[in-house]
Amino acid sequence: MPLPAPDPLFSLQDKRVIITGAGGSIGSLVAEAMADRGAVVGLQDISAEKVDVVRDRIESTGGRAITLVSDLSTAEGAHTMVTDAAERLGGLDVLINGAGVNRRKPILDVTSDDFDAIVAVNMRAVYFACQAAHPLMKEAGGGAIVNLSSLSARFSFNTISVYAATKAAVSSMTRSCAREWAADGIRVNCIEPSVIMTEFTKPLWGEAHRQRWFDETTPIGRLALPEEVIGSIIFLSTQASSYITGQSIVIDGGILSGADWDSYKDD
Repeated sequence: MPLPAPDPLFSLQDKRVIITGAGGSIGSLVAEAMADRGAVVGLQDISAEKVDVVRDRIESTGGRAITLVSDLSTAEGAHTMVTDAAERLGGLDVLINGAGVNRRKPILDVTSDDFDAIVAVNMRAVYFACQAAHPLMKEAGGGAIVNLSSLSARFSFNTISVYAATKAAVSSMTRSCAREWAADGIRVNCIEPSVIMTEFTKPLWGEAHRQRWFDETTPIGRLALPEEVIGSIIFLSTQASSYITGQSIVIDGGILSGADWDSYKDD
């Protein structure tokens, strides 16, 4: 569903944008929202089928998009994807690092293969995509990078120890990049959402006892829908946030605001 017509501060007219993980539930919504605001979007995913569908939806409403089918699990792959995409787009103004993987296991069951696979996409790819974006954005006179971190960067859940560690790293590298690149006109921020109701997270909310835990622990009383994170990403990508860099926006329905110690009083 198209979002309301943007205020000029939230415009992305003719901005050249790369979105990694654009075939997923969140990435595809981000891509369509950015195209609605005038951006030409590069849609990265490992699956051609997924990004082709997103491109077709964007083009059917008059938007502009290209597909970028690539594997980000190596530093070279992430770097090449960014540089090739920028060449096709005619430059780069915004990078959204949204690609992510997970293997949910207790710590004692995690193998080195599990560890390397998660780190490769969630941490290393983000690092080297940002590195590759820097000279392109500097040449363009500045730009914005938005990294998708997670509430798990600061709030621990069982069975996602490696995922959580990579997301803490993403939040940290966001601050490092922001500090080093501010003088080049490049702003770097991230979002840290709680569990969002997608197929990727269904093992966490698809069982009744876990659904109840989230509903009762979250002050708003439910999990987030994918479209509820889009506004913050648009905000951090546009001139509306021109004086914001090195920040993490927590999108958690109030989980970190505190707890009610009388919530089970009548049980």
